[in-house]
Amino acid sequence: MDAQPENANAHLDLGNAYLTAGRLENAVTAYRQALALNPDFGGVYSNAHALAATLHDIRGRDVDAVFCLGDLGGFGPHPDRVFPLLRAADVRVIQGNYDRAIALGHADCGCGYTDPRDNHYARISYAYTLARTSSEHRRLMGALPAHRRLRLGEMEALLCHGSPRAIAEFLWESTTPDGLAARLLDDARAQVILCTHSGIKWHRRLPDGRHLVNVGVIGRPENDGTTRVWYTLLTAEPARELDVEFVPVHYDHEALAGEMEAEALPPEFVQTVRTGWWTTCLEVLPGRERARGRF
Repeated sequence: MDAQPENANAHLDLGNAYLTAGRLENAVTAYRQALALNPDFGGVYSNAHALAATLHDIRGRDVDAVFCLGDLGGFGPHPDRVFPLLRAADVRVIQGNYDRAIALGHADCGCGYTDPRDNHYARISYAYTLARTSSEHRRLMGALPAHRRLRLGEMEALLCHGSPRAIAEFLWESTTPDGLAARLLDDARAQVILCTHSGIKWHRRLPDGRHLVNVGVIGRPENDGTTRVWYTLLTAEPARELDVEFVPVHYDHEALAGEMEAEALPPEFVQTVRTGWWTTCLEVLPGRERARGRF
């Protein structure tokens, strides 16, 4: 390390080595140094490369807090590697369906798929993640809250995974009319709902000034033919409109793809990382969202 003090890849590799050896505090220190040096790593869905790149980008902005809306594992390799990164950056996490299922040792991820092909790949991903998540991190996942509330300027926001009423509900832009969005906001007693789960970002401002924001995911591409991922930046000031900005993040997706291949994860998953097109979990997509993809 002394020969490469400014090499973020070296710090990340060192952190991974410490984590494997059970030296958690040393791993956190190494990951902090990696975040301070290089934006090209990251991700949740076990995508530590995209997560690190996202956190590095955020570090350059004047933010009050960072939130993750759940599903720390799934899809990618080495699920335990995301936890030290989240801890080093003081990210506030809520529980997703994957986190709940892993914590409780359920038979499947509870993702909400109904198609046999979608469920086939979901079972592969879940079995891999369950077998490789440490007992310490399973306990952490089990202790995560299902929701959070916070003030955004003068607005009350509810943070959830799928929707306020179900952890694995898919809220798609094309199938969430204004009336449904308003009812969810009414039931949640909130002026803003922030959710994820579907994997595709979108924002709806209702005529009464309330907002429903699907913040997207950073663990895999958005089915748009690019390898980038996205996070959401919210700016709230008194007497001003809530500003919602979707921020693209580029990371070392080829390193992720190589790790996935080394772990014998499905080639369909690797193809998605390399091309930006979804090859699995397609049947759950509504017609309009599916038409934007290749398959």
